[in-house]
Order: sequence, then C-alpha cells, then structure tokens
Amino acid sequence: MKFHVFAACFTLSLPLESIAQDRFLFFQADRLEYLEQAESWLWDMQGWYGSDEHKFWWKTEGEMSDGNAEEAELQLLYSKPVSAFWDLQFGIRHDFEPGPSESHVVAGLQGLAPQWFEVDLAVFVSENGDFSARVEAEYDLRLTQRLILQPRAEFDTGPESVELGLRLRYEIRREIAPYIGISWQDRAGQDDFSSFLVGARLWF
Repeated sequence: MKFHVFAACFTLSLPLESIAQDRFLFFQADRLEYLEQAESWLWDMQGWYGSDEHKFWWKTEGEMSDGNAEEAELQLLYSKPVSAFWDLQFGIRHDFEPGPSESHVVAGLQGLAPQWFEVDLAVFVSENGDFSARVEAEYDLRLTQRLILQPRAEFDTGPESVELGLRLRYEIRREIAPYIGISWQDRAGQDDFSSFLVGARLWF
C-alpha cells in the first residue's frame, strides 16, 4: 500500500444549500507530518456531513514508512449532541494495517472539556470480542495573535501505547500555519523514542 503524503493540514467547512439548507460538510486534516527519528509519515484526518443534530463522521489515521503503511485505520460513525459541548458517537472501525485486518464496534464521546481542551474518547469491541480504549486530548495555547503552542496526549490500550507531543505553529495567515514540534512515543513491544517533527496546517 503506497500513499503520496504532503506535510500539510487543512480544513474545509461549507454549506451544501443545493442539497439541504441545514446540512454542512466539514473536512479536517489535522496531522500530516514527518517524524525524523522514525523516518515515517503520520496522518490524522476526520470530517462529517450533516446538521447540528445529526452528523455522519469519518476518521482515519495511520503511519507509513518507505512508501508502505505500517498502521492504517478508518472509522465511520453516527454522531448526536448530548450537551452544548459533547457529541455521542457510534459506528465501526476497520484496521487495514498491521495485518491481518480487523473490524470493531465503536462507542465514544467527542467535544470540549473545561478550559477548552479538545477531547476524543472511544471504546472498541473487536470482531473477536476483545475490548480496547483510546483517549486523545489537545489544547491550543495562543502565545501571540499568530503563534500557537499545542500540547497533545494520546493513550491507547489496544495495543498499549502512549504518545505525548508538543507542536508550535505560526499562522502566516489564518489559513496557513506551518509548525514544528517534538513527539515522545512508548509502544508495547517496542523501545520508547523521541522525535522531531515538521508539518503545516492549512485552512480552506
């Protein structure tokens, strides 16, 4: 499996008035970056279509090295708000890599915690009956009108892994923000390592 990956992140949000007046399409490539120590590319993208009350989400993330995907997953979810800041999500997840491929049932919460932390919580039940969970949290600390520091943490129980990152991005314009950062990862069965990373965030 080969991918052409660019170190860029972008967001698209626009009304589809020709389809339905209250329906919207949203797309975000939040992390597309190169990790120097691992010599690999990482992607983390998501989007949705729907209204304020009903949304259909897709999420995909993974990592590739030497033109081959080492990890790759896709989630398809139905989402409904349960409060002003939280959405309840249900759906399926399919892992393409590492093989063999496997499917999961997903239940989760996504939204804003106090102090404006962006949080994504999910539990998974695989087709073999195995349980796992994942927690992702990040926060945008605006140092100036253009300079933003973003701490990020991810904890995964299936397989066990921890990732802590710190990214500093500069908004050349609001739509264009290259960034640099560092990432520390500890994965089950592998040595922990730190890595310098570089990418960009683009908004459309």
